[in-house]
Amino acid sequence: MKDLAARALDTAQVRGASYADVRVERRESQSITVKNGHVEALSDDVSQGFGVRVIADGAWGFASSSRLEPAEVDRVAAQAVEIARASALTLREPVQLGDPVRSRGSYATPVQRDPFAVSLEEKLALLLAADAAMRAVPGIAIAESGLEALRITKVFASTEGSLVEQTITETGGGIEATAVGHDEVQKRSYPNSFGRQQGTAGFEFVAAMDLPGNATRIAEEAVQLLTAAPCPSEVTTIILDPTQTALQIHESCGHPIELDRVFGTEAAYAGTSFLTLDKLGFQYGSPVVTIVADATVPQGLGTFGYDDEGVPAQRTVIIDHGRFVNYLTSRETAARLGQRSNGTMRASGWNRIPLIRMTNINLEPGPWSLHDLIADTDRGIFMQTNKSWSIDDKRLNFQFGVEIAWEIRGGALGRMIKNATYTGITPRFWNSCDAVCREWAVWGTPNCGKGQPSQVAHVGHGAAAARFRNVQVGVMR
Repeated sequence: MKDLAARALDTAQVRGASYADVRVERRESQSITVKNGHVEALSDDVSQGFGVRVIADGAWGFASSSRLEPAEVDRVAAQAVEIARASALTLREPVQLGDPVRSRGSYATPVQRDPFAVSLEEKLALLLAADAAMRAVPGIAIAESGLEALRITKVFASTEGSLVEQTITETGGGIEATAVGHDEVQKRSYPNSFGRQQGTAGFEFVAAMDLPGNATRIAEEAVQLLTAAPCPSEVTTIILDPTQTALQIHESCGHPIELDRVFGTEAAYAGTSFLTLDKLGFQYGSPVVTIVADATVPQGLGTFGYDDEGVPAQRTVIIDHGRFVNYLTSRETAARLGQRSNGTMRASGWNRIPLIRMTNINLEPGPWSLHDLIADTDRGIFMQTNKSWSIDDKRLNFQFGVEIAWEIRGGALGRMIKNATYTGITPRFWNSCDAVCREWAVWGTPNCGKGQPSQVAHVGHGAAAARFRNVQVGVMR
């Protein structure tokens, strides 16, 4: 990998690039799905290749290939320079990267059990045990369980002198039970919705979830939802569980702080941002809301050693006790603000250019226990596990739905509620937050889409349960 990277940089410079970087990557993945007692899908995939990014005549050029051969490296590096020169014909202003980045080092995800070394028999036994426990609950029509493993080995090098090696390992898993009644369908997921909870760790990450031990409870809740009370339509207090708080952070905090959206260079996929430069310093949330971008937190799905520009992983305060103070930046966008990049440029593979992506966008924990927070709430709704999301192309107006909810009456949980939804406007909603709990964990989002051609990033969100006042729930009247 190092030899090919050096050759790509030499060729790019000889062809006239003023700057060049190269990523050589190998990606190994395994996915297993069990459905109703049978193995529904099993896949093992390997992908490898390299991508060369250059600046020539003040413009960007990029080219890539899956053929890790010296002659192909020369061809692709030369092609990247040609593309940059063609792009320069319509250039408005030359690319500026700011001060040089000269990172040298290596990083590997801490792993106790290599997920690729765990036998297929052990993995299937885990999934089948959870599947059987769900199907043993009367009323369950569909039981699904799954495991995922990913290992990325890559080298990054640049003409400024950076040379870093990384091995990123991810492991994830989850279960889902679907109950079918006479006129409706309800489902429950664990530990999170849409397939799985995932983190940068080994198989110990999945083992700690105890999928079989939670399967019966999840299935019973799915059946109970069929006859649960519908969500009322009113303005009330809501408490979001950590998984739903994580989704709220992702959609209404994580995406709008991406500086390329603010500058309009990312707009076609999921829009731009209401957080224009004049919003720096404004009151984004209440004083209990502090949000950080932290690519160093253990087991976070947005945790790494260096981003795909060679910038070291770091922790950056984004919202400081409610006040908006920073964006997620690349070298190029940070230079426009007179800053240095805070290390958020990542590509979903060797054949994609890096984009500004969330790392781990974390809501800092507060002093409350969930038990005490519910006891302190006279009337409201406790909402758990995301079911649906919708947010406008400025990341301002939103509506979210959850799988399950409970009434809060007199400081205690009451009857179960189904099809619960809530709506809001981002800054108004976060300013209504008056309490954050201390039971905190990082939740993985392995399906974050951005860019054209599309890129699916893996990002994380540290979150705890949080309370919000005067929120519209149900159908707005």
